[in-house]
Amino acid sequence: MSEALLSSAYFGPVQWYQKLNRYDKVRVEAYDSFIKQTYRNRCVIATANGLQALTVPVERTADGQRPDEQGQVPKCLMKDVRISNHGNWRHIHWNALMSAYGESPFFEYYADDIRPFFEKEWTFLYDFNAEICAKMCELIDIEPHVEPTAGYMFSDEAEGMGIDDYRDAIRPKHSMPDPMFAPRRYYQVYEQRHGFQPNLSILDLLFNMGTESVLYL
Repeated sequence: MSEALLSSAYFGPVQWYQKLNRYDKVRVEAYDSFIKQTYRNRCVIATANGLQALTVPVERTADGQRPDEQGQVPKCLMKDVRISNHGNWRHIHWNALMSAYGESPFFEYYADDIRPFFEKEWTFLYDFNAEICAKMCELIDIEPHVEPTAGYMFSDEAEGMGIDDYRDAIRPKHSMPDPMFAPRRYYQVYEQRHGFQPNLSILDLLFNMGTESVLYL
C-alpha cells in the first residue's frame, strides 16, 4: 500500500490533491507547529490582475498558552490553531472567488457547494481544512483514504515506514523538489492575459475544468 504524508491545507493546490488521488492512503499532519505563509491557511487563485493569495487569519496562541518570562509564546500545534474572525475575511474571500471565477465555465455549477465554507464559522483550522478536503474530493469524484496523524511524524520515521513525505515539498515558498508532479496546462480564464499559472488552488481547477478535474489529476 502506497502512503503519503501531507501538511493540512486550505483549498490546497493541485499538487496536494494529486497526492490524494495517487496514493492508497494519505496522512495529514496534525501535530506539526503552525507555520505562517504556507498552504495551511492560504490558497492562491488567478484573478484579472494576476495571482492573489487568500489567507485565513488565525489566533496567535492556542487555549491556555501565554508568553513565558522571556516573552516567548510556545509553538502552537496545527490541530490547536483557532480561526480568527478578524477582518471579515469570509466575505472578502468569497467576493474574491466570485470576481475571479464568476465567468469560469463551472463556477455557477459548484457555487452552492463552496459558499457554505464562507458562511459557517469553524473553530479550529485543522477541522475546517478537513471539511474542505472532504467536500472537494466529493466534487472532484475521488475517494481517498485520508486520516490525521496520531502524533508528530519525523521524516526518518516516515521513510522507515515507506511513507512519502511531502510536507516540505508542497508549500508556496522554499518548496522541496517533487519528481512526481509536473504541472500540465488546462484552461484558465485569464490565460491569454497572464499566461498559464501552474499549481493554483484546487478551486481554480474545479471552476475551470469541472467534471474533467479528476482526469487532470
